[in-house]
Amino acid sequence: MSSRLGEILVRKGHLTQEQLHEALAVQRQSGERLSTTLIGLGLVSDRVVATSLSEHYGLRPVDLSEVEVDPECLSLIPMETAFRYQVLPLWKSGNTLTVAVADPTEVLVLDEIKFMTGFRVEAVVAPESAIREALERYYGDASSIEIQKVYDEIVAEKEEYELDISDKGKIDISELEKSGSEAPIIKLVNIILADAIRKGASDIHLEPYENEFRIRFRIDGVLYTTMRPPLRVRDAVVSRIKIMSSLDISERRLPQDGRIKISLSTGQSKKKIDFRVSTLPTLFGEKVVMRILDAEKLPRDLGHLGFEGDTLDKVRRAVLRPWGMVLVTGPTGSGKTSTLYTCLQMLNREDVNIMTAEDPVEFNFPGINQVHINEQVGRTFAEILRAFLRQDPNIIMVGEIRDLETAEIAVKAALTGHLVLSTLHTNDAPSSISRLINMGVEPFLVASSVHLICAQRLVRVICSRCKKEIPTPKEALIGLGVPESEIHRVRTFQGEGCSHCNNTGYRGRTGLFEVMEVSSRIQDLILRNATPTEIRRAARLEGMLTLREVGLIKVAKGITTVEEVARETALVQ
Repeated sequence: MSSRLGEILVRKGHLTQEQLHEALAVQRQSGERLSTTLIGLGLVSDRVVATSLSEHYGLRPVDLSEVEVDPECLSLIPMETAFRYQVLPLWKSGNTLTVAVADPTEVLVLDEIKFMTGFRVEAVVAPESAIREALERYYGDASSIEIQKVYDEIVAEKEEYELDISDKGKIDISELEKSGSEAPIIKLVNIILADAIRKGASDIHLEPYENEFRIRFRIDGVLYTTMRPPLRVRDAVVSRIKIMSSLDISERRLPQDGRIKISLSTGQSKKKIDFRVSTLPTLFGEKVVMRILDAEKLPRDLGHLGFEGDTLDKVRRAVLRPWGMVLVTGPTGSGKTSTLYTCLQMLNREDVNIMTAEDPVEFNFPGINQVHINEQVGRTFAEILRAFLRQDPNIIMVGEIRDLETAEIAVKAALTGHLVLSTLHTNDAPSSISRLINMGVEPFLVASSVHLICAQRLVRVICSRCKKEIPTPKEALIGLGVPESEIHRVRTFQGEGCSHCNNTGYRGRTGLFEVMEVSSRIQDLILRNATPTEIRRAARLEGMLTLREVGLIKVAKGITTVEEVARETALVQ
């Protein structure tokens, strides 16, 4: 049946015979439907497939975004069958059930649905991506099929996960190891990891409470509950994760840190993903947080981060200078490390020696010498920086300037011919100057060494698939500082929520950047111990855009919402 689809597409001029032979060879290896293979290879779009098939067979094409599905029909085809065959039941009329399919040439699928439901089946054609999106909208996430299978296995083998508690109240470690290695538990943990990657999560939280075991994913900076596995598998799931990350499963009283490395198949290729694992004893068991580290998600160029106006040129000039200090500042989770990594990738050449001190090292980059901080053995930022200066470096990255000793060594390095990149925890760019001086660094050293400071925040991006214009929220814009006379020029948007964005209205994040060059005028202010307010005023006269102003530019461009900008710039003006 697959070859019939190929012949139709060739006959209509959408494929060549050579392309069809190539696709059939790939399809024989993958076992996928030919339509899926053709779309995956980029040879045709799913809309071309749907249009060609509907024209050839005289079947009605359907726009699923405008169709109202009869809820009673959904119960006629089980979720697993609907996802496996990519068919969506739409409505029934008498003894006829209408279903949307991507490939009506698969008559065996239609026969099976007819046998399963007892209805005469009438097919209409829709693009494969539209069917997949509708299935997730009406049935739920496809991963829930696998999760339900695992839950059923756990229920069927109820006694396998009850842990043996001795008279002394200690858990039998051999039983714990056994429970963590049982097949359903392994499957459940694998599903959790794969589902988090598929949904674009940055962190996984496994949280034990008195009466429930909750799993949450952090997606675009916000936590969402995704699963509530049976409470009695809590210890077995945690043990499985500890085994995978080479942690001590017998130690349940102290926090532990580990790492998991997995290889993920993505079509024709594989990529490696790291999980940074942290366990913490709580009242009702160990909480586990896993940070997902996918190096492929890191931007390869500063231009992809979200800089506005001439701020990108300012940053590029600063990081391409042979010496001096560039500081990136902002609260935890504002993307500072990603910005520094992007700078390092831009600077990483064979003729330079780049050295980094990080706590911890998140991504490994060939050609960059990375050192993990371990204060328990005396490997502090200050000690590592001293060692770096004896290693003939060109560029030094310091994960964070936390104290006077580290600050003084970093400043000394910047003044003696090295480019130093580092982070600080301050709300905006001008207050970073005061932070360094308050640490004890002399103002003349700050003025001489620091070339640029970049304060940043991350805001969620409106989903492109469900984005729509909304009435302008005048009061909110006035509250953010927009003059009332300018409000009529601002168009505002929001996402309605769809399967592409997990019904949040947002998909991905972008940066807000407040970039302050340390000009001669600002150097004079630093030497006179000027306040952050005075430095800010001078920087704005020289063209610096504040975080809030940058946020409003992104609102006007339809990139993000007023609510996001207000939330992320609440502490700055």
